[in-house]
Amino acid sequence: MQTIVKSFDELTNRELYDILKLRSSIFVVEQDCVYLDADGVDIEAYHVFLKDGDEIIAYLRVIDKDKRMDEVSIGRVITLKTRRREGLGSIIMNVGIEVAKEKFNAKKIKIGAQEYAVPFYERAGFKVIPNGNYIEDNQPHVYMIYE
Repeated sequence: MQTIVKSFDELTNRELYDILKLRSSIFVVEQDCVYLDADGVDIEAYHVFLKDGDEIIAYLRVIDKDKRMDEVSIGRVITLKTRRREGLGSIIMNVGIEVAKEKFNAKKIKIGAQEYAVPFYERAGFKVIPNGNYIEDNQPHVYMIYE
């Protein structure tokens, strides 16, 4: 397994295609969530992914503060459906936190988590922000912070 961290401009065409395909397969197809994935944020984000051979098996993006949220943020956290329950989410999340600190000097990291995933993010050190509940793309979310 290989851990890769790249800016948008460093991604190969194949990597970008595979990332977008993975994100669509989870968020649009599996979760039946219609939304515009190409939101303009990818261009300024760092893309963190785990590869097994030629296949991307886990992914997230790290975004500088004031690009999407008022703090450095992590988003689009996903694991390939066939590779769940292998600890890949924890691995990619830990790498994402380190990238946020290294690339953006993050003291805090803010996320918008789907409610069902709150326990996962709590295990990574995030805490729910009181009154931070909201609906995004017909999915219940909550804001969380890592300090």
